[in-house]
Amino acid sequence: MSEEQLSVHFNKHHAAYIKNANELMAKMDKARKTNKSLDMKSTTKSLTFNMAGHILHSLFWENMMPKDKAKHKPTGRLAKLIDRDFGSFERFKKDFSEAALSIEGSGWAALAYDWQCDKLVILQIEKHNNNIVPSLYILLVLDMWEHAFYIDYKNEKKKFVDGWWDIVCWSEVETRLKEM
Repeated sequence: MSEEQLSVHFNKHHAAYIKNANELMAKMDKARKTNKSLDMKSTTKSLTFNMAGHILHSLFWENMMPKDKAKHKPTGRLAKLIDRDFGSFERFKKDFSEAALSIEGSGWAALAYDWQCDKLVILQIEKHNNNIVPSLYILLVLDMWEHAFYIDYKNEKKKFVDGWWDIVCWSEVETRLKEM
């Protein structure tokens, strides 16, 4: 990913989710202090969207590293779980890529760990609407919104996904798994 792509993504898109979430929380605080009514349905929906955008983007940045420092496969417990739950790393990579490429519109592909079942699962997150399954802990995300790739890849999403595999920071994913 080019510096321009990353800069626009981080400084414009991710920053907007933070700004919007902060403004919405301030609006809610002000309404409470002045005893004013709010349209809670639209306010909380917007707050959830923007907060999830911030959280998912934060994971996205942490899940990547410079190509010359990246390892191309996970190790340790994560590698063992991937082999157990998907049969091989290659099969996991294929399934995750297909999940990312089949997102309708804007969204995210994610690898999560279900601590109740002791199982890795691949998810699609529409927009930022992470319909929470309480036992799932997100380990790895790939942003499939156009703003994540359009400068470098135009409409060639597959090239973006293929290139992303070269910069995944598997040590960070392993660290998140250990936090469970």
